[in-house]
Amino acid sequence: MTAVNTKKRLFQVTPAPHFHSGETIPRVMWAVVISLLPALLASIYFFGYRALQIEVVAVVSAVLTEAAIQKLRGRPVTVSDGSAAVAGLLLAFNLPVGVPLWLPAVGSAFWIAIGKQAFGGLGHNIFNPALVGRVFVMHSWLGRMTTWSPPRTALYEGVDALTYATPLGAAKEAVVSLVPAAEGVFSTADMFWGNIGGCIGETSAIALLLGVAFLLYRGYIRWQTPVAFIAAVGVLTWLLPEQDGALALTPLQHLLGGGLLLGAIFMATDMVTTPVTGWGMLIFGLGCGLITSLIRLYGGFPEGVCYSILIMNAFTPLIDRFTRLRIFGT
Repeated sequence: MTAVNTKKRLFQVTPAPHFHSGETIPRVMWAVVISLLPALLASIYFFGYRALQIEVVAVVSAVLTEAAIQKLRGRPVTVSDGSAAVAGLLLAFNLPVGVPLWLPAVGSAFWIAIGKQAFGGLGHNIFNPALVGRVFVMHSWLGRMTTWSPPRTALYEGVDALTYATPLGAAKEAVVSLVPAAEGVFSTADMFWGNIGGCIGETSAIALLLGVAFLLYRGYIRWQTPVAFIAAVGVLTWLLPEQDGALALTPLQHLLGGGLLLGAIFMATDMVTTPVTGWGMLIFGLGCGLITSLIRLYGGFPEGVCYSILIMNAFTPLIDRFTRLRIFGT
């Protein structure tokens, strides 16, 4: 007589997630670093090895500060996950090439300590840490942060340095100093390739577009936020009049100038501080575009990308609340 196995196999239910994609925080963060390499190489080409020095100092300061704070708090040291390196590099990209090397060191240490670790570390911060660092250094050392140098390709023979204006700065400055229009016109082609003054990581549109293509291909970001952000700026700078007396820029020049592409691609898509739903991402991008356009056209600063993202970061919980998906079965 054959024994019959009466043991029943139970149906087991476990908490979500039920599927693991294999993507980890280090894998995603180091992929973002790879996507930033075209902009890094462009910064070295147009601004020289001084740009690389700024980037290295910012990254090293971020990594060391995070390791020190985690050690003091008795937490595991997680600097190998790449998150500190990413934000340090993004902070460096938001600095002019002429700043002293202590400035990116101080800025990176500040954003790690105040913008990230003060909130509990990775995944708990409510504002983009790199932009927190940029606002800190911007308003602490305004003169150094608004002194621009031209790219090396624009220097004359025998000249080591020149004072220079960015396209957005030249347009805004025309209100006060009545800069002749011919002096404020920048070639759209130069703005596309990066042959203009500005922060070291924001001038080359082609380099930034290569980075976003890689991130979209790998599925690390979604299209809603950057497309809504860029489209809103393009439409509003086309529809709204410039401030009286300002040198008018075309909508395309607004898209290529300043930190719009850098912010829309790499900072407005931050996984921690931005909405998680598709509709939420669209609303977030449109809000960023609206605020950026109003500051550029009518505000006291020529640029508004940094402030627009930080302001919309504060609304992220509210946006998530009103755009959350319906729970299955309800």
